[in-house]
Amino acid sequence: MIFDIQEFMNEQTQALAEQVESFREDPVVFTRNALIDSAEGFKSLKRPVRMLAHSGVKLTVVSQTAMQGLIEWQAEVITSALSGAAARFERAAHAVDILDLVRDQTDMLPATRDRLVDEATRGAAIVKGAGREVRKLAVETYGKVFEAPEEELPTARTPRARKAKRVVRKARRAVRKTGARARRRAA
Repeated sequence: MIFDIQEFMNEQTQALAEQVESFREDPVVFTRNALIDSAEGFKSLKRPVRMLAHSGVKLTVVSQTAMQGLIEWQAEVITSALSGAAARFERAAHAVDILDLVRDQTDMLPATRDRLVDEATRGAAIVKGAGREVRKLAVETYGKVFEAPEEELPTARTPRARKAKRVVRKARRAVRKTGARARRRAA
């Protein structure tokens, strides 16, 4: 492992030395190339940023839907628990003796158990569905952001040397015009 680290460090040192050498040879070209590479890097970040932002919106929708489902589920759980408690109290109030009270409460246990199992199953289904949606979104986003883009991104243009203005040509014309005027006057 130490050998691998040393080899990696040697490669990095050699790459840095090559960059320093190219900078020494022609700093203007090196700087232009670095700026062009940086511009291309910035351009290549546009797509992943857009994809992540879009995925953030989708994630918000998924979490909002899951929270809505959980809140509705919680309201139903509380409502059914209150209804169950009310039914138990009514039966207890109508019980003739302690044996009748225990029998009535025992008779209600299977219904309560089934209700609790159904509610827990529904809550787990809501969380599981939200988890599936988040996983699907994460896989989709990862694929869009880290896969090679299908269309090629525009590359930065290399600046061209501008042509010098032809001031000389204008000066020649001015000389010609003044020479022609002088000849006309002379004639």
